[in-house]
Amino acid sequence: MKKGLLVLAACAMASSAAAATTDPFVEETATLRLDGLDLSTVDGQQRLAIRMDDAARAVCGDRLTHVHLAVAAQARECQTAVKADIRSQIEERMAAKASPARLASSR
Repeated sequence: MKKGLLVLAACAMASSAAAATTDPFVEETATLRLDGLDLSTVDGQQRLAIRMDDAARAVCGDRLTHVHLAVAAQARECQTAVKADIRSQIEERMAAKASPARLASSR
């Protein structure tokens, strides 16, 4: 079952200071493409996990321990939240596609 969906993941850093200024190390949004993934296979699920990690790192930052440990912790929390958001969006869209259309019947 191949899915041709787009999932848009966006996450703001928890700190108000980071939100107030533009961070050159992160993107505001990331587009995760599900084209060509067969989510019913282990390979497809692994590829999805890799794409989710890439999207989360793009919007939250990565390898920030050399900047500050607190910033790195914020980035990890952000990445966890982004991945959870991606999962819920995928589940919602798959459920919407799977639910049959109900037609009103007259008796």
